[in-house]
Amino acid sequence: MRLEQLQAFLAIAQTGSFQQAARTCGVTQSTISRQIQALEADLGIELFHRTSHAKLTLAGERLIPRVRKICQEWQTATEELADLIAGKQPELCIAAIHSLCGSYLPPVLQKFCRDYPDVQLRVTSLGSDRALKVLKDGLVDLAIVMNNRFLTTGREMVVETLYDEPIEVLTAANHPLAQYEFVPWSELIRYPQVVFKDGYGMQRLVQDRFERMEAKLQAALEVNTLDAFRGVVRQGELIALLPQSALVEARQDPTLAIRSLAGNSTGGVPDSSSLTRRVVMVTTQDRLQIPAPSQLL
Repeated sequence: MRLEQLQAFLAIAQTGSFQQAARTCGVTQSTISRQIQALEADLGIELFHRTSHAKLTLAGERLIPRVRKICQEWQTATEELADLIAGKQPELCIAAIHSLCGSYLPPVLQKFCRDYPDVQLRVTSLGSDRALKVLKDGLVDLAIVMNNRFLTTGREMVVETLYDEPIEVLTAANHPLAQYEFVPWSELIRYPQVVFKDGYGMQRLVQDRFERMEAKLQAALEVNTLDAFRGVVRQGELIALLPQSALVEARQDPTLAIRSLAGNSTGGVPDSSSLTRRVVMVTTQDRLQIPAPSQLL
């Protein structure tokens, strides 16, 4: 059973004529006749009385409301896909890491809203690993995350690098590390830290760096919001390693201090490559074919 057979059946029922149905469908009368014969063969029953006027049999009367629904659903589906290809999707869902929602994203989203006023934007703040999972599950269209090559190497994934940014040290204003302009790693590893919860790229980045240095990360507390980081560090004992974009509000707080990291050798000239994170935008090949998501890449 094929869609064109159902469309032919519906056209004959509406016009009452094989000839007129053929004109409606843009095919020959013999083609319409073959389609109906094939449909009747599949169903094992006649659908029309063969008279001067094509009249539905009892079986045809039972079938017609179902066929109308099938053909209507198909028409709706093709119209929705045509709108999608034209960029007329009803919404665009984005999962982004917390630190970008207050800095990088606002001007990008504002421009998108101007370019696509009919597309409803939905932005969810998630950790990198969780954001990539919901992208793979089809729950969002784009993920803006810290790069994780283990989660973005699938053939269907499209990864666009946005920028690299340095990781800096957040301390209380009266913390011993606040005396440094560039904090030596040899000093930093002595102090307990507040870190992101498991599943956040920053936790993995910091942990990997400590392991490469054969040093123990003293993770005293795990949190998952920037407000919590500032509140805990402000108490004076714990420190935090955070990306530059996560420290915008902390720079305005006189009770906090932000210091750059020095190279792995003690003190001296700062090494900007000592610890950085890469922020990427990730989507899938099929979504890249749709105008709205592709505009953000």
